[in-house]
Amino acid sequence: MSLDGLTSGEAARARPNVVPRRSSRSLGAIVRANVLTLFNLVIGVLWALILIFGEWQDGAFGLIMVANVLIGVIQELRAKRALDRLAVVGESPVTVRRDGAERRLPPHQVVLGDLVVLGPGDALPVDGEVVAADGLEVDESLLTGESDPVRKEPGDPVLSGSFAVAGTGLFRATAVGVDAYAARLAEEASRFHLARSELRDGVARFIRYITWLVIPIGALLTYSQLNNSADFATAITGAVAGIVTMIPEGLVLTTSIAFAVGVVRLARHRCLVQELPAVEGLARVDVLCLDKTGTLTAGGMTVDRVLPLREGRPVGDALASLTAADSHPNATARAIADRFPAPGWRPLATVPFSSERKWSGADFGPHGVWLLGAPDVLLDPSAPECAQAAELSATGARVLALCRTDRLPDPGAPVNARADRLPDADLPADARTDRLQDAVLPADARTGARAGSPGLVGDVEPVALVTLDQRVRPDARETLAYFARQGVALKIISGDDPRSVSAIAAGLGVPGADRAVDARTLPEDEKALGLALDAATVFGRVSPRQKRLFVTALRGRGHTVAMTGDGVNDVLALKEADLGIAMGAGSPATKAVAQVVLLDNRFAALPHVVNEGRRVLANIERVAGLFLTKTFYAIVLSLTTGVAGMMFPFTPRHSTLVNAVTIGLPALFLALAPTLERARPGFVPRVLRLAVPAGVISACAVLLAFVAADGGTLEESRTAAVLALFLTTWWVLVLVARPLNRWRVTLVAAMAGLFALALATPYVRRLFELTLGDPRDGLIAIGIALVASAVISAVVKVAGTLRA
Repeated sequence: MSLDGLTSGEAARARPNVVPRRSSRSLGAIVRANVLTLFNLVIGVLWALILIFGEWQDGAFGLIMVANVLIGVIQELRAKRALDRLAVVGESPVTVRRDGAERRLPPHQVVLGDLVVLGPGDALPVDGEVVAADGLEVDESLLTGESDPVRKEPGDPVLSGSFAVAGTGLFRATAVGVDAYAARLAEEASRFHLARSELRDGVARFIRYITWLVIPIGALLTYSQLNNSADFATAITGAVAGIVTMIPEGLVLTTSIAFAVGVVRLARHRCLVQELPAVEGLARVDVLCLDKTGTLTAGGMTVDRVLPLREGRPVGDALASLTAADSHPNATARAIADRFPAPGWRPLATVPFSSERKWSGADFGPHGVWLLGAPDVLLDPSAPECAQAAELSATGARVLALCRTDRLPDPGAPVNARADRLPDADLPADARTDRLQDAVLPADARTGARAGSPGLVGDVEPVALVTLDQRVRPDARETLAYFARQGVALKIISGDDPRSVSAIAAGLGVPGADRAVDARTLPEDEKALGLALDAATVFGRVSPRQKRLFVTALRGRGHTVAMTGDGVNDVLALKEADLGIAMGAGSPATKAVAQVVLLDNRFAALPHVVNEGRRVLANIERVAGLFLTKTFYAIVLSLTTGVAGMMFPFTPRHSTLVNAVTIGLPALFLALAPTLERARPGFVPRVLRLAVPAGVISACAVLLAFVAADGGTLEESRTAAVLALFLTTWWVLVLVARPLNRWRVTLVAAMAGLFALALATPYVRRLFELTLGDPRDGLIAIGIALVASAVISAVVKVAGTLRA
């Protein structure tokens, strides 16, 4: 089979890899989702009834419905444009071979029959069949759940959704677009939606309950209004007022707007949010797992020193040849190649580097078999060279051992079979196996800790130690300090030597960095591992499999875990975490599974990510209290007037006025306001502890004011009821807006001013059918509202819903 790939003409005629973009939905879908809702149907029918039987002023709530739809569509289109632009920037190009030359193309330009080039970290964009392989190992865990890489040979099938972890290869695309395996599996999940979450579940639960209540209560209210009034139009108007007020139509809209605005705001910081519900997940994070390389340190590094351990060995030729034998070198190999650029040996066989093995090697025939990797994996733990490497690692440098051996090891064989356990000399005092169980693990978890890592079979001769400088990101210290202030626990994990990780973390001021733990000493039992993870901060020699176990164990302890990473060895943990955050310069595999991608690789963008999530969640909880207070007072009023057979105490136009100044307008400001409040579980109970008593007490105040003004006309009695309703719900707004800083005081004062202006302006009074009768009725309504507000304050304070 030719390895030149397709010709340009063949590629132009072939089927392209077109897959619906995961980040957004079409304009038609956005419009349908915002227009064709149950609430819009109910409100539309009620609006039509008012327009037929009532006066147009009472149909103002219909205009609010139209405005809500327009706002929802516009905000989501803004988010769609932001997501689509960033998604294009964040797409990882694919290397294909056409006309005998390699080309870098966006994934959608790969076509059926293309010859795709694979290297470590490359995600497979389409299905195919391997046509050439050199130590190619593919991780199919995202498809099969099995974490062990699968070695691929020519003729073996490969599936989209997997990724290369070691070696190189070529495969022919046999299925593209929606026919590819991963696309078929993800068809349902790829549709634009807000995934399951406490916030969305809580809102959906409210909506479901209210929908069932509206039907019987609305029927009862309509019957009572018809029986109580000879005027059919007045009866319909009163019934519509009660039913419309029960519907929290703005709650769903405000939630969607808050999510969409969150996405747009993060886009300004070059953060690609690939799934909108990730915005909520940001707020709940209380543990952040940081991969050191590429996150705390910049991607590049330089060779600092080469320390020969044996005289007369060709160290430079061996290093140059080893790095040249890797067709897809990582950052370490590139740094060594920059220092030793002239390879002279031809490899007969190679074993590519992998994060699991932590070494690479090649057989150079007459020049011998050479290995390059972690000293504590390649060297005898009792050898003086291993102790020397440990001292170098303690300075924060990355240390590699160059070794010569008699045969190339099997890449699938276990490593370090000579060592039964890591000796005390090979670990810092606080991380030794025997002391780890005493100092880090509680008594009930001091069992099952594994001894150290196994090593290579055969005689290995240490030839040289290579140290590399790692550049710490300039924004790392400030960002870590931010998370410490916010109460987010940090777990710094790395495949490097614990001493090196400890030195870098200590230099950044991470608490507990001097007590780094070698992950090979940790227990595999999830409960014991979770206890150990809670007790320490810095971990070295963590395998890719362990990274996922770390996330699982922390989640098992009740934590909400975010994981950052950039390498292929981080993919499993990113997928397992509550929130996966990938660096834009990371491997395509990490960006494919992460919910958030930091396109500019700025670690300092993470505080913006967390702040945005907290803002959305805390503010939606605030406005939910406002909307559901309205729902509960409407339910109580509808039931009371329906059972008692009395007129409803206000009309739709009254409800429109009060809701606009106590809920609608302030909710938009509160939902988008900055806040640093920590997210807490129990969203539904907290909202109900405010909304139920506030709604019931407000309804009682309205009924008392309405009955007390019974001596006047129906319009005068309703005006007194509206005054009592405004004052009590305005006080609920004050409570919800706490803590009252300058702009929030301005907001609630402005809403009171708008209502006062409506009462003082003759035209507005006539428009909203407000009739000022006996002044005593107004004073009684004010007195009732003041008492009701005091009772609401006392009740919600006891319930613990006031924010300090």
